[in-house]
Amino acid sequence: MDFSKIIGHERIVENFKNAIDKGHISHCYLFEGEESLGKKKVALTFAKTLLCKNEGLQPCNRCNSCLKFNNWNHPDLKLIEPEKGLIKKKIIDDLIKNINIAPFESKRRIIIIDDSHEMRMESQNALLKTLEEPPSYINIILITSNSNNLIPTILSRCQIIKFYPVEKGKIIEFLRTKYDKTVEEANFIADFTKGSIGKSITLSQSKDFFQKRNEIIEIINSILKGDKAKIFNSIDFFIKNKDDYEEILDIILYWFRDLMIFQQVGDSGLITNRDKIPLLSNQSYLNIDRINDIIDNIMETKQNIDRNVNYQLAMETMLLGMQEV
Repeated sequence: MDFSKIIGHERIVENFKNAIDKGHISHCYLFEGEESLGKKKVALTFAKTLLCKNEGLQPCNRCNSCLKFNNWNHPDLKLIEPEKGLIKKKIIDDLIKNINIAPFESKRRIIIIDDSHEMRMESQNALLKTLEEPPSYINIILITSNSNNLIPTILSRCQIIKFYPVEKGKIIEFLRTKYDKTVEEANFIADFTKGSIGKSITLSQSKDFFQKRNEIIEIINSILKGDKAKIFNSIDFFIKNKDDYEEILDIILYWFRDLMIFQQVGDSGLITNRDKIPLLSNQSYLNIDRINDIIDNIMETKQNIDRNVNYQLAMETMLLGMQEV
């Protein structure tokens, strides 16, 4: 693990290298951006570099510190992550209790709190004093995809580093090189994940993602042709993949988004499902108002499931609505 393995975020990486070179390391950083952009990987690489015995702009990957870091047993690294969507107050209390312990092997102790917005208010307030007056050898990195859930006084104590989606071309190149994806597959994944390198890697590692996508598109095509039986015959598929409902609904949403684009401008680089242009063309008889209504139903279904509405009922209602709108 080193900065050369980071996909995208070149400016952030360069700024960190300059900070290391000049010795201008902040006591507390806040890495802010959407989920799965690579914030945690950058944080770990930065931490590894700061702990490296060679004290260079990259971790050497050879010293005792780097080897321990690679094996997740470095005594001067503390990584805190939520358990079941919560960072417990006891974990923060223990962190604060031990904050004045000097580094064991390196010149610093690095604390990374992933999904820091999962701390409750009392935990954030408890951490605040440490952020105001940290020991000189402590560096804290908070990672968040929802800074609105962090109290303003924490934000004011941190140097905020904003992460943005990775450029499509870089994701495509990475997926083709690392995961041997075809141009069509890499293009689809890059568009579908909207610049999220973490999600792109997850989908590239999935053995059945494209098979699942094809089955969903086949179901949609049958329903639009008026096959009511398909709605109920396919419900087992949706129940089987219930844990991936957000991914499933996004596949459906992108399909109708593409259908709308095809209706308005024809074969376009804006279309995500470019390998399915012939099928999109066959469905171009749908009018824009109907497509808009279907898209609204999909988004409403996602909201309903998030609110714990019965999953099977919500999916059946959405699929029936595709024929009725």
